[in-house]
Amino acid sequence: MRNPKLAEDYYHRAAVRLKVLDMLYEERSWADVVRESQEAVELALNGLLQAAHIETPRVHDVGEALLGNLRSLPSKVQPHADKLAEHSRTLRRDRELAFYGSEDLTPGDFYREKDARAAREMAREVVRVVGLAFEADASGDLQTE
Repeated sequence: MRNPKLAEDYYHRAAVRLKVLDMLYEERSWADVVRESQEAVELALNGLLQAAHIETPRVHDVGEALLGNLRSLPSKVQPHADKLAEHSRTLRRDRELAFYGSEDLTPGDFYREKDARAAREMAREVVRVVGLAFEADASGDLQTE
């Protein structure tokens, strides 16, 4: 059974996270910007996959699913798929480290403004591109032609 509202919900929650990123950035919470950027990307891409009727894998980096189903993606998104997958992979690597740290790494000390800025820009780009697909078709069924 397919929940037609799920794709839009994922996208909406990703867009809301962009606003949160700005607040975290202003507070200079660099590790949190990195972590929340990853979540925004994951949600946006899951929304895109759902809307395109592609099974969403239960992993934090869905880039391979995106690239493996390129022809099922909306035509406005297809030219950006490589970059979207790259952003997903890049941010996935920092997901746990930015949140939990490790015995020899404290997230608040490790991440710098440049890391947060790069992560926030990746999230903004992914949400913007995925938004093109949702704007193109308000019915929730994305056009691939």
